[in-house]
Amino acid sequence: MTGSVGEGAATANQMPRKGSNGGNIWALAGAYGEYRIKVESGSGEQEAIRMKLDSPASYLDSLRGWERRVFIRGERVANTVDHPLVRPALNSVAETYGTGQDPAAEEILFARSHLTGARISRFAHIHHSTEDLVNKVLMLRLMGRRTGTCFQRCVGMDGFNALYSVTWECDQAHGTTYHRRLKDYLGYVQEENLVVDGAMTDVKGDRGLRPGEQADPDIFLRVVEQDSRGITVRGAKAHQTGALNSHEIMVMPTTGMREDEASFAVAFATPAGAPGITFVLGRQPSDTRKLEESPLDVGNPTYGSQEALIIFEDVFVPWERVFLCGEVDQSGKVVERFAAFHRQSYGGCKVGVGDVLIGAARLASEYQGVAKASHVRDKIVEMIHLNETLFACGLACSYHGTATQAGSYMVDVMLANVCKQNVTRFPIEIARLLQDIAGGLVVTMPYQKDFENPELAPQLEKYLKGVAGVPTLNRIKLLKLIENLTAGCGSAAYLTESIHGAGSPQAQRVMIARLADLDEKIELAKRLAHIED
Repeated sequence: MTGSVGEGAATANQMPRKGSNGGNIWALAGAYGEYRIKVESGSGEQEAIRMKLDSPASYLDSLRGWERRVFIRGERVANTVDHPLVRPALNSVAETYGTGQDPAAEEILFARSHLTGARISRFAHIHHSTEDLVNKVLMLRLMGRRTGTCFQRCVGMDGFNALYSVTWECDQAHGTTYHRRLKDYLGYVQEENLVVDGAMTDVKGDRGLRPGEQADPDIFLRVVEQDSRGITVRGAKAHQTGALNSHEIMVMPTTGMREDEASFAVAFATPAGAPGITFVLGRQPSDTRKLEESPLDVGNPTYGSQEALIIFEDVFVPWERVFLCGEVDQSGKVVERFAAFHRQSYGGCKVGVGDVLIGAARLASEYQGVAKASHVRDKIVEMIHLNETLFACGLACSYHGTATQAGSYMVDVMLANVCKQNVTRFPIEIARLLQDIAGGLVVTMPYQKDFENPELAPQLEKYLKGVAGVPTLNRIKLLKLIENLTAGCGSAAYLTESIHGAGSPQAQRVMIARLADLDEKIELAKRLAHIED
């Protein structure tokens, strides 16, 4: 770990701190039992550790029968695992547990914990090199290619990496113990291999007012009470991708706070089933097609994404799960570092989905007999160019990453913001080109039930056929997938999320303007023009 300093710079062979009892057991009580790592006496080596959730089946089982307060279409739902509006999104997360069977992807899907040396999912890893940052982008592209949508584990990963360096710096500035707490919690998440939802976006209320100026103070999540045991919080977090599919919720402030806004400067983690938490599933375009038992009409019936509003009504959080509480000078750093990591993420995940769109464009041109047309080939080349440009930005901000004082690695913030600014534009153009190639049938296709009607089926087979040798149903399936990706449920994860995920376009422009050293650039021009003040 070149350039690493500080407590967080421990190597993979160094063990975590001893427990409070002075022994050689590191224990952390969690929502799923007790997490322990035992050191063999005198050897300094660890016993073999296996992630408890290590397959799609084990992940799905971990959420079954879990008591949570969840509302879908106005009704409280006990079983979200098998609910048709949620299950495709669950399948996307489950895919992150199933790719370990691919030996070629081993290096990018898994890493070695710097806390324990154990093999862990990269989604629970703290980046300690530029190689880690690059492998993260490669992993996200791989998952985007496999699911064609959002797989919902990036926000928690990016939240951990933001808080890791900020808690270390906060401890140095304020004498707190947040960094130790975060490492304890991280060790638990790594060993259990949990899904953690990163919750940053508050509902914001009147956008022209500061958090402390709102008529209703709960519009921004805040601490309403604290005692020797912990804190009690109230508020809501919006647009929470994958919240219904997460074991844990990691809350962060949504903006930098001022001195009079200390109650809003809070970061913590809580089990998703904690008392006082309510989830309300958000709608997506054409989402009720999933209820019709017509998978053809869904377009991407196996995978999907989902968002939810999370309401916190006097939720208690013990101090060991609190990572920031009132340190307003640190709140802005959490936001900026998280945003940079998440903007880097979009140079991987959206590129992977873009690969699917490009493949669909080429296949559609073949099915429709226009694959050799020069203008079609040119449009596909443009789609590739735009997609690889996004990927290049994701890699660039990773390769230019630098070590933090905590020993973790931070992306190049300017390039990460440039990456996300491009993501707010290029996927829209990629989708437009795909729709151009695919044609209007993408949004005028008959229902699946029409194709199942014995009276209609022969006529639809005849009149909706493309080139000879390609079954009509294959063409229909492809066009339904294209509809999903560019106009249906999948468009929420690819298009709208590309604009507003990790901050709206203006948020990146603010950061780009702030980070650009215009005075230095002026001096470059003046030197070449021989201008002297």
